[in-house]
Amino acid sequence: MKKAAVIVLAILVLDQALKFWIKTTFYMGESHAVLGHWFFLHFTENEGMAFGMKLGGNYGKLLLSLFRIFAVVIIIWWLYRVTRKGANNLLILCISLVLAGALGNIIDSAFYGIFFNESNYMQLATFLPKGGGYGAFLHGKVVDMLYFPLIESHYPTWVPFWGGEEFIFFRPVFNIADSSITTGVLILIFFQKKVFTPARNPDPAFIADSKAD
Repeated sequence: MKKAAVIVLAILVLDQALKFWIKTTFYMGESHAVLGHWFFLHFTENEGMAFGMKLGGNYGKLLLSLFRIFAVVIIIWWLYRVTRKGANNLLILCISLVLAGALGNIIDSAFYGIFFNESNYMQLATFLPKGGGYGAFLHGKVVDMLYFPLIESHYPTWVPFWGGEEFIFFRPVFNIADSSITTGVLILIFFQKKVFTPARNPDPAFIADSKAD
């Protein structure tokens, strides 16, 4: 569990440090080029799911936050089980990445509405403002800032519905937590055979508990 804890903590620190800096120094919609026209820091906030997707209304937001917390509990239990079984390091890495990402976005959803005032195009957010935050517990917005418009063009005119309209790949704005979840899931999908190799050197206590069951 120590390796997993280090991975989770490192990603959480990076994720929250970048979000805090963006939230307190960028105006809403402010954008700065990092790597030419291909990588920008672009401040936006996400009311719902990863990559800017939404689950509508206050009840939708609350439901999503509660689901995230439930999912984190399940992931922590899974990580505990696989580490005791002596699972290979790649599986532990994948689960740790998913857990870190989920926790990173839960922190935003749970506490940012309390800790920060509203960000907009005219005002920078303040940490622990005197007048209180912009939302209640579990109703905070997730901070996003990583934007990679790798290809900017237009759809051909003959394309139905979107002909002539602007085309951008990759359009979603996301954060380190989203990247962590995506990376963990992709490794699980593309390296299944290696990830799910038989356990080695399981915890003797786990063996004893399994026999007792």
